[in-house]
Amino acid sequence: MTTAVVGEGTANQWPVESFESVPAKIEARNATANIVASKKATDGSRALAISFEPRVDDVVTLSFAKPLDLGGRGDVNLAFDVFNDSPMSTQIFFNIVDVDGRAQRRSAAIPAQGSATLYAVLSGFEASVQTGLREIPPGWRSDDVKLFWRNGDRGLDLSRIAHISFELEAITTPRKLVIDNIRLRSNPATDPFFLTEIVDRFGQAAKVDYPIKIHSEAELKAAAAKELAELAASKGPPERSRWGGWSAGPTLKGTGFFRTEKVDGKWWLVDPDGHLFFSSGIANVRMANLETVTGYDFEDPSVRKIDPEELTPEDSRDVVPVDPSVRGTRFLASPLRRSMFQWLPAYDDPLGDHYGYRRTFHQGALEHGEVYSFYKANLERRYGDGYMKKWRDVTLSRMRDWGMTSFGNWIDPIYYDNQEMPYFANGWIIGKFKTLSSGFDYWSPLPDVYDPEFKRRARLTIEQIAREVKGSPWCVGVFVDNEKSWGRTDTPRYQYAAVLDALARPSTDSPAKAAFTKMLQGKYKSIGALNVAWGTQYSSWDNFAAGAKIETIDPAIPDLSWLFADYAETYFRTVRDELKRVMPDHMYMGVRMAEWGMPAEVTKAALKYSDVLSYNVYRETIHPESWDFLKKLDRPTIIGEFHIGSTSDTGLYHPGLVIGVDQADRARMYEQYMNSVLDHPMMVGAHWFQYIDDNVTGRAYDGENYNVGWVTNTDMPYPEMTASARRFNYDLYRRRFGN
Repeated sequence: MTTAVVGEGTANQWPVESFESVPAKIEARNATANIVASKKATDGSRALAISFEPRVDDVVTLSFAKPLDLGGRGDVNLAFDVFNDSPMSTQIFFNIVDVDGRAQRRSAAIPAQGSATLYAVLSGFEASVQTGLREIPPGWRSDDVKLFWRNGDRGLDLSRIAHISFELEAITTPRKLVIDNIRLRSNPATDPFFLTEIVDRFGQAAKVDYPIKIHSEAELKAAAAKELAELAASKGPPERSRWGGWSAGPTLKGTGFFRTEKVDGKWWLVDPDGHLFFSSGIANVRMANLETVTGYDFEDPSVRKIDPEELTPEDSRDVVPVDPSVRGTRFLASPLRRSMFQWLPAYDDPLGDHYGYRRTFHQGALEHGEVYSFYKANLERRYGDGYMKKWRDVTLSRMRDWGMTSFGNWIDPIYYDNQEMPYFANGWIIGKFKTLSSGFDYWSPLPDVYDPEFKRRARLTIEQIAREVKGSPWCVGVFVDNEKSWGRTDTPRYQYAAVLDALARPSTDSPAKAAFTKMLQGKYKSIGALNVAWGTQYSSWDNFAAGAKIETIDPAIPDLSWLFADYAETYFRTVRDELKRVMPDHMYMGVRMAEWGMPAEVTKAALKYSDVLSYNVYRETIHPESWDFLKKLDRPTIIGEFHIGSTSDTGLYHPGLVIGVDQADRARMYEQYMNSVLDHPMMVGAHWFQYIDDNVTGRAYDGENYNVGWVTNTDMPYPEMTASARRFNYDLYRRRFGN
């Protein structure tokens, strides 16, 4: 295989594509791409002008006749210039793919009518260092914009690049971009201290200033006092029932608990007194998963002991302190992590109580280790003694002032008896049951729902939820599990991967395989009949039970769908039955499916057993191309997660999954998203993820360091966001109803 070498360049820059000629093949989907004479061209007089349609998936791909060699030039980054000829900010996704299909995906936002030079670091220390952060600060000073890492393979073969692409996701208005001067550049000299002391004693970005940054404890206390006075003077939104429903609207039957009803073609939640209710809220208002990794660990293995009967996963636990008897075995496990902090307290410091330990991390620089909660430390600084009760009261006051009607998922149990703000309870089914793999097991493999241990653990989990809720009518409903890796719908093999995984296992080791074999034996009276249907050559049912790898799946697809449907039904039925047994008055809100994994069989099962369908949708809006199918299902639906972030005015190094250019843009996009939910007749609510910004150095569980909070790590609300919340929430019922 021959490889194309990038053009001759200067000592530190080599042209890849200037669009003065057309060496690359340009393909467009839901877009029009032309090389044109352009005043916005940055290298010569011609550039690539792209008009994107208001579709879900718009992409322009530049393919190379020969693989492109971007290697052999030392540490490099790939840069391009872009102009956003649109009346609003635009989030662009940049993908680079090698000949073996390995890919990297990055993203950035371009201001309306704005220009930027974007770059992706491809090699060198900054591209490979394992820090435990989802995105790290730039290694050198520049006016250029570093593309934020989304996902992909760090082992990309730079010497054989097959294509690059520019993509927009789920836009609802046309956008125009002008792209030019794609070039490979040598990385400038990296600041040797770019990862050193990047966090101050308040847990803020030490080397960046921004409007609501705190500089002293006195400033923190003054800000708290000012906000408390404002909250005390707030009257909150008008026309609300005591449950947050619409007191000025129609009154339906009140049952004493939340329920659903369709009114004039739109689904609604109904509060316990019979008022129409729409759930506008914030998820993840809790102390769990707020810590960051300090770089220390303990030699004593007792800190890593996990009781197999635990019901709470690692990332849902509050700060778990290290026993004093173990602290003497503390050692520095990651000097890099420790060097990121200007200050960490001693254990006997007044703020030393906010240390904890995590026995497992999902990903990061360490497998386990010590963690610290700057947020809890700042609450103590802010409010003094009794800071947790004060945090609870202030948060409830904020929710009322901002016009929220409820909390979302993952709420600290201290709110379960608040008597002021409705909430959603939650639980995870975890344990030592058998599992299946869909091939996309980002958070965890799928449970083998035919394993009696799974059913036992489901019962224990839901009984625990019931004990926490105590029959409260303030609990709207219950979410169980989250973003399970059901399988992707790109191809049948991806969609039915979990079933194929089960079939490949021996029945003696896989309850799912045993159940599927029994189902197939009931349908096909002989192994020969199965072979005819599937185009296989199993010698006997025993041979099939020992392990059945299917190379050509097309003939078996109807049966694979049938088996998968039974799997999905078994999951949802198991959860629903346990919930109705111990919490008969509360709704089952489903499993909050991710948009990237919604096989039809799973949706059908959720439809059958859930009171409300739930999805996590990280897009600019609820795009009709993706979500109009809900009108055919005709069931109440809630958005369990969405967010918009920005690195401007935050000090954080990653904005999140959906990006605005600054805090004002972020607020605009919040209203845009919520209005798209409000206008959808099947939607009964949407929950923002999450209440508090991630740590600058990443949350301990997986390193996410996103600006997705309504408040900073010092508990300072973003004024642009709170103003937008009032604009939307104070009038949401009249708009939803049609007045």
